[in-house]
Amino acid sequence: MKITVIQNKVFKNIDETLKNVLAMVNKSAIENTDFLILPEMFTTPYELEYFELYKQTKSDKVIKFLTNLAVKYSVYVIGGSIPYFEDDKIYNTAFIFNRKGQIVSQYNKIHLFEITYPNGTHFREADTLTKGSEIVTFDTEFGIMGVMICFDIRFPLLANKLMEKGAKVIFVPAAFNTYTGPLHWRTTFRARSIDNQLFMVGCSPSNNSFGNYDVYGHSIIVNPYGEVLKELSSKEKVFTLDLDLNQIETARKRIPILKNQVKL
Repeated sequence: MKITVIQNKVFKNIDETLKNVLAMVNKSAIENTDFLILPEMFTTPYELEYFELYKQTKSDKVIKFLTNLAVKYSVYVIGGSIPYFEDDKIYNTAFIFNRKGQIVSQYNKIHLFEITYPNGTHFREADTLTKGSEIVTFDTEFGIMGVMICFDIRFPLLANKLMEKGAKVIFVPAAFNTYTGPLHWRTTFRARSIDNQLFMVGCSPSNNSFGNYDVYGHSIIVNPYGEVLKELSSKEKVFTLDLDLNQIETARKRIPILKNQVKL
Protein backbone atom coordinates (compact mmCIF):
# COMPACT_ATOMS: atom_id res chain seq x y z
CA MET A 1 0.00 0.00 0.00
CA LYS A 2 1.57 3.28 -1.12
CA ILE A 3 1.03 6.62 0.59
CA THR A 4 2.00 9.99 -0.87
CA VAL A 5 2.44 12.89 1.55
CA ILE A 6 2.24 16.48 0.27
CA GLN A 7 3.96 19.05 2.51
CA ASN A 8 2.89 22.15 0.59
CA LYS A 9 3.36 25.87 1.03
CA VAL A 10 0.20 27.82 1.85
CA PHE A 11 0.03 31.06 -0.13
CA LYS A 12 -2.08 34.09 0.69
CA ASN A 13 -4.22 33.35 -2.37
CA ILE A 14 -6.14 30.04 -2.54
CA ASP A 15 -5.76 29.77 -6.32
CA GLU A 16 -1.99 30.10 -6.03
CA THR A 17 -1.91 27.41 -3.33
CA LEU A 18 -3.96 24.99 -5.43
CA LYS A 19 -1.82 25.66 -8.50
CA ASN A 20 1.30 24.93 -6.46
CA VAL A 21 -0.13 21.71 -4.99
CA LEU A 22 -1.01 20.46 -8.46
CA ALA A 23 2.48 21.28 -9.72
CA MET A 24 4.01 19.37 -6.79
CA VAL A 25 1.83 16.35 -7.50
CA ASN A 26 2.51 16.43 -11.25
CA LYS A 27 6.27 16.54 -10.68
CA SER A 28 6.18 13.59 -8.29
CA ALA A 29 5.01 10.82 -10.63
CA ILE A 30 2.42 9.43 -8.21
CA GLU A 31 0.42 7.38 -10.70
CA ASN A 32 0.89 4.17 -8.72
CA THR A 33 0.15 5.51 -5.26
CA ASP A 34 -2.97 4.49 -3.34
CA PHE A 35 -3.45 7.34 -0.85
CA LEU A 36 -2.62 11.00 -1.06
CA ILE A 37 -2.72 13.14 2.08
CA LEU A 38 -2.61 16.93 2.38
CA PRO A 39 -2.00 19.08 5.48
CA GLU A 40 -4.33 20.70 7.98
CA MET A 41 -5.69 23.98 6.58
CA PHE A 42 -3.69 23.29 3.42
CA THR A 43 -5.18 26.29 1.55
CA THR A 44 -5.64 28.63 4.48
CA PRO A 45 -3.16 30.64 6.58
CA TYR A 46 -3.45 29.28 10.12
CA GLU A 47 -5.04 32.33 11.71
CA LEU A 48 -8.59 32.86 12.93
CA GLU A 49 -9.33 35.74 10.57
CA TYR A 50 -8.43 33.59 7.56
CA PHE A 51 -10.63 30.73 8.71
CA GLU A 52 -13.52 33.15 8.32
CA LEU A 53 -12.27 34.71 5.09
CA TYR A 54 -11.39 31.44 3.35
CA LYS A 55 -14.25 29.23 4.49
CA GLN A 56 -15.51 26.77 1.90
CA THR A 57 -18.71 24.86 1.13
CA LYS A 58 -19.00 21.58 -0.77
CA SER A 59 -19.74 23.49 -3.96
CA ASP A 60 -16.65 25.73 -3.74
CA LYS A 61 -13.31 25.40 -5.51
CA VAL A 62 -11.29 23.43 -2.95
CA ILE A 63 -13.69 20.46 -2.89
CA LYS A 64 -13.80 20.47 -6.70
CA PHE A 65 -9.99 20.52 -6.78
CA LEU A 66 -9.75 17.52 -4.45
CA THR A 67 -12.39 15.63 -6.42
CA ASN A 68 -10.45 16.15 -9.63
CA LEU A 69 -7.20 15.10 -7.95
CA ALA A 70 -8.74 11.80 -6.83
CA VAL A 71 -10.16 11.09 -10.28
CA LYS A 72 -7.06 12.10 -12.23
CA TYR A 73 -4.76 9.81 -10.27
CA SER A 74 -7.35 7.17 -9.26
CA VAL A 75 -6.26 7.63 -5.66
CA TYR A 76 -7.85 7.99 -2.24
CA VAL A 77 -7.44 11.59 -1.13
CA ILE A 78 -7.35 12.65 2.49
CA GLY A 79 -8.04 16.28 1.69
CA GLY A 80 -6.02 17.80 4.50
CA SER A 81 -8.46 20.04 6.27
CA ILE A 82 -10.30 23.21 5.33
CA PRO A 83 -12.45 25.75 7.17
CA TYR A 84 -15.76 24.16 6.16
CA PHE A 85 -18.90 26.29 6.31
CA GLU A 86 -22.25 24.63 7.02
CA ASP A 87 -25.39 25.76 8.87
CA ASP A 88 -23.79 29.11 9.77
CA LYS A 89 -20.88 27.35 11.51
CA ILE A 90 -17.25 26.84 10.52
CA TYR A 91 -15.58 23.50 11.19
CA ASN A 92 -12.00 22.30 10.79
CA THR A 93 -12.91 19.52 8.38
CA ALA A 94 -11.15 16.72 6.53
CA PHE A 95 -12.96 15.32 3.49
CA ILE A 96 -11.97 11.88 2.24
CA PHE A 97 -12.46 10.96 -1.42
CA ASN A 98 -12.38 7.54 -3.05
CA ARG A 99 -10.65 6.76 -6.33
CA LYS A 100 -13.72 7.94 -8.26
CA GLY A 101 -13.70 11.34 -6.57
CA GLN A 102 -16.71 10.63 -4.36
CA ILE A 103 -16.73 11.92 -0.78
CA VAL A 104 -16.77 8.79 1.40
CA SER A 105 -16.17 10.42 4.79
CA GLN A 106 -16.17 13.82 6.45
CA TYR A 107 -14.40 14.40 9.74
CA ASN A 108 -14.96 17.55 11.78
CA LYS A 109 -12.07 18.07 14.22
CA ILE A 110 -13.19 17.09 17.71
CA HIS A 111 -10.43 18.59 19.86
CA LEU A 112 -9.94 22.23 18.94
CA PHE A 113 -6.45 23.63 19.44
CA GLU A 114 -5.79 25.97 22.34
CA ILE A 115 -2.48 27.22 23.67
CA THR A 116 -0.79 29.94 25.70
CA TYR A 117 2.73 30.52 24.41
CA PRO A 118 5.66 31.35 26.71
CA ASN A 119 5.32 35.04 25.76
CA GLY A 120 1.73 35.04 27.05
CA THR A 121 0.05 35.07 23.62
CA HIS A 122 -3.12 32.97 23.57
CA PHE A 123 -4.67 31.16 20.61
CA ARG A 124 -8.00 29.33 20.64
CA GLU A 125 -9.58 27.71 17.59
CA ALA A 126 -12.95 27.66 19.34
CA ASP A 127 -13.13 31.45 19.04
CA THR A 128 -13.99 30.87 15.37
CA LEU A 129 -14.51 27.16 14.83
CA THR A 130 -17.13 24.68 16.02
CA LYS A 131 -15.94 21.29 17.26
CA GLY A 132 -17.11 18.03 15.78
CA SER A 133 -18.47 15.05 17.69
CA GLU A 134 -18.22 11.99 15.40
CA ILE A 135 -15.31 9.56 15.18
CA VAL A 136 -14.64 8.76 11.52
CA THR A 137 -13.25 5.76 9.65
CA PHE A 138 -13.49 4.81 5.99
CA ASP A 139 -13.33 1.51 4.12
CA THR A 140 -10.81 0.66 1.41
CA GLU A 141 -9.61 -2.49 -0.34
CA PHE A 142 -6.71 -2.46 2.15
CA GLY A 143 -9.02 -2.41 5.16
CA ILE A 144 -10.38 0.28 7.45
CA MET A 145 -8.57 3.62 7.81
CA GLY A 146 -8.99 6.33 10.45
CA VAL A 147 -8.70 10.12 10.52
CA MET A 148 -7.75 12.65 13.16
CA ILE A 149 -6.67 16.30 12.86
CA CYS A 150 -3.64 17.80 14.61
CA PHE A 151 -4.54 18.53 18.28
CA ASP A 152 -6.55 15.26 18.30
CA ILE A 153 -3.30 13.30 18.44
CA ARG A 154 -2.77 14.44 22.04
CA PHE A 155 -5.84 12.45 23.13
CA PRO A 156 -4.98 8.73 23.35
CA LEU A 157 -8.59 7.59 23.74
CA LEU A 158 -9.51 8.89 20.28
CA ALA A 159 -6.72 6.93 18.62
CA ASN A 160 -7.72 3.90 20.69
CA LYS A 161 -11.34 4.19 19.53
CA LEU A 162 -10.17 4.31 15.90
CA MET A 163 -8.05 1.19 16.47
CA GLU A 164 -11.03 -0.58 18.04
CA LYS A 165 -13.06 0.27 14.94
CA GLY A 166 -10.44 -1.57 12.89
CA ALA A 167 -8.23 1.26 11.62
CA LYS A 168 -4.91 0.02 10.23
CA VAL A 169 -3.61 3.50 9.47
CA ILE A 170 -4.57 6.78 11.11
CA PHE A 171 -4.13 9.77 8.83
CA VAL A 172 -3.47 13.06 10.63
CA PRO A 173 -3.51 16.34 8.71
CA ALA A 174 -1.74 18.62 11.16
CA ALA A 175 -0.04 21.98 11.66
CA PHE A 176 2.09 21.93 14.80
CA ASN A 177 4.18 25.08 15.27
CA THR A 178 7.84 25.67 16.06
CA TYR A 179 7.08 25.73 19.81
CA THR A 180 4.94 22.58 20.11
CA GLY A 181 6.62 20.70 17.26
CA PRO A 182 10.08 20.20 18.80
CA LEU A 183 8.41 19.37 22.11
CA HIS A 184 5.83 16.80 21.07
CA TRP A 185 5.42 16.16 17.31
CA ARG A 186 7.54 13.03 16.92
CA THR A 187 6.75 11.84 20.45
CA THR A 188 2.97 11.90 20.03
CA PHE A 189 3.05 10.13 16.66
CA ARG A 190 5.32 7.43 18.06
CA ALA A 191 3.21 7.10 21.20
CA ARG A 192 -0.07 6.62 19.34
CA SER A 193 1.60 4.05 17.07
CA ILE A 194 3.02 2.14 20.04
CA ASP A 195 -0.24 2.34 22.02
CA ASN A 196 -2.34 0.93 19.20
CA GLN A 197 0.20 -0.98 17.09
CA LEU A 198 -0.76 0.59 13.78
CA PHE A 199 0.62 3.10 11.28
CA MET A 200 0.40 6.84 11.94
CA VAL A 201 0.73 9.34 9.08
CA GLY A 202 1.14 13.06 9.82
CA CYS A 203 1.03 15.72 7.11
CA SER A 204 1.90 19.38 7.74
CA PRO A 205 2.23 22.53 5.64
CA SER A 206 5.77 23.76 5.04
CA ASN A 207 7.39 26.38 7.25
CA ASN A 208 7.51 29.06 4.55
CA SER A 209 3.71 29.30 4.42
CA PHE A 210 2.02 32.69 4.43
CA GLY A 211 0.93 34.26 7.71
CA ASN A 212 2.15 34.83 11.24
CA TYR A 213 1.73 31.22 12.41
CA ASP A 214 5.15 29.56 12.44
CA VAL A 215 4.50 26.08 11.02
CA TYR A 216 6.82 23.24 12.08
CA GLY A 217 6.50 20.98 9.02
CA HIS A 218 8.17 17.58 9.59
CA SER A 219 5.49 15.41 7.95
CA ILE A 220 5.98 11.89 9.28
CA ILE A 221 5.11 8.20 8.96
CA VAL A 222 5.53 5.83 11.92
CA ASN A 223 5.11 2.04 11.88
CA PRO A 224 3.32 -0.21 14.44
CA TYR A 225 6.52 -0.58 16.47
CA GLY A 226 6.83 3.17 16.89
CA GLU A 227 9.71 3.40 14.42
CA VAL A 228 9.87 6.56 12.31
CA LEU A 229 9.95 5.42 8.68
CA LYS A 230 10.18 8.91 7.20
CA GLU A 231 10.22 12.46 8.53
CA LEU A 232 10.70 15.59 6.47
CA SER A 233 12.36 18.84 7.46
CA SER A 234 10.36 22.08 7.49
CA LYS A 235 10.71 22.60 3.72
CA GLU A 236 8.15 22.02 0.99
CA LYS A 237 8.34 18.45 -0.31
CA VAL A 238 6.46 15.38 -1.56
CA PHE A 239 7.32 11.80 -0.69
CA THR A 240 5.80 8.37 -1.34
CA LEU A 241 6.29 5.39 0.95
CA ASP A 242 5.26 1.72 0.77
CA LEU A 243 3.59 0.41 3.92
CA ASP A 244 3.60 -3.30 4.75
CA LEU A 245 0.31 -3.73 6.58
CA ASN A 246 1.37 -7.23 7.66
CA GLN A 247 3.57 -5.47 10.21
CA ILE A 248 0.45 -4.70 12.24
CA GLU A 249 -0.39 -8.34 12.91
CA THR A 250 3.28 -9.20 13.44
CA ALA A 251 3.75 -6.40 15.98
CA ARG A 252 0.60 -7.42 17.86
CA LYS A 253 1.77 -11.05 18.05
CA ARG A 254 5.30 -10.20 19.14
CA ILE A 255 4.24 -7.67 21.76
CA PRO A 256 0.63 -8.59 22.67
CA ILE A 257 -0.42 -5.29 24.22
CA LEU A 258 -3.99 -5.27 22.95
CA LYS A 259 -4.68 -8.90 23.84
CA ASN A 260 -3.59 -8.30 27.43
CA GLN A 261 -5.23 -4.90 27.88
CA VAL A 262 -7.38 -4.80 31.00
CA LYS A 263 -10.56 -2.73 30.98
CA LEU A 264 -10.30 -0.53 34.07
